[in-house]
Amino acid sequence: MNTRESDLAYDQQNLFDDVDSQNSHDSEHYEPLSILVSGVELQTTPVFQAYWQFAAKRQQIFFRRLKGANNPELISDPILSAYRFTNSYRASDRVSQYLIRNVIWDRANDWSEEDHFFRVLLFKLFNRIDTWEAIEARFGAINWKSYSFDAYDDLLSQRQSTGKKNYSAAYIMPSAGSIFGHQSKHANHLRLLEWMIAERFPSRLQECQDMADGYELLLSAPSIGPFLAYQFATDLNYGPLTSFSEMEFVKAGPGALDGVSKCFVSNNGLSAEQVIWHMAENQDRYFERFGIDFPDLWGRPLQLIDCQNLFCEISKYARVAFPEIGGLSGRSRIKQKFKPSGRLTAPSYPPDWGLNDRIAESYH
Repeated sequence: MNTRESDLAYDQQNLFDDVDSQNSHDSEHYEPLSILVSGVELQTTPVFQAYWQFAAKRQQIFFRRLKGANNPELISDPILSAYRFTNSYRASDRVSQYLIRNVIWDRANDWSEEDHFFRVLLFKLFNRIDTWEAIEARFGAINWKSYSFDAYDDLLSQRQSTGKKNYSAAYIMPSAGSIFGHQSKHANHLRLLEWMIAERFPSRLQECQDMADGYELLLSAPSIGPFLAYQFATDLNYGPLTSFSEMEFVKAGPGALDGVSKCFVSNNGLSAEQVIWHMAENQDRYFERFGIDFPDLWGRPLQLIDCQNLFCEISKYARVAFPEIGGLSGRSRIKQKFKPSGRLTAPSYPPDWGLNDRIAESYH
């Protein structure tokens, strides 16, 4: 796969046509492919090939929207034109972009290590932009020094009482009520944040040698399970507290487990994490095998977190494309519909990825 300095200049319609020619969604005519993962032979299903096609198509839609074209009728895949899916690269998603721009790197030099940790976790516990903006509108610049449990609790309770949602539906947050004793979920999560800072999590996170260590630290916090610990470690890693490689560690969430189960007849005892590692390390090989021209992220290949997310997304996609392949969850519908929301602004990524200058050049 060649490094691409200016993906926005590509003829993306031609890329769509190239990928579409490979994807009939016809499992009856699919020729099973056997692959070796960690020395174990796995037999693939039609969803395996669709995984790579989905990654390319969704990335093409991202670049298309950067150019201002987001009419569903222009998207050749009827499933992608009808339903909402996250980007192929996690950091390109709307909420991740807001986190990177507005929470982490906005006035980054003004924040202490406690501030950075507090801001990221406060944002991600709710994972909802309008909740963050409501707190910011009431209290001004959000930081640990000015934080007040009573004031934040009062605001969030007011929002809840008027029917406003404090939490995103992206994933379920455990209430932590049995640990911190409050009736409202948000009060318990504020206490959780206080607990982590009292336990020196910001400085301890900086002492971690790799992402696995950071994951274990976050996992040790009350009510934070494996999936959330990995997601939070990834979010914190967008900022200045850590600079771990996204190819160091991965933890499969429930959606990814479902996606893995749909891509293979059996995992033959392998963990989902082993499969995700294989996908990330062999992506060039599979894109070439299936004749897919994948427009990467200004030279950055898919990372472990991205391949994990893609398994989650293909599990949803397969509900419609391959309803005969049941997976683990048993779900048969995709709830969220695709709604055009205007042209995307030029994305921004963590400075240590080295992409932002390339992006700026591609817009000139």
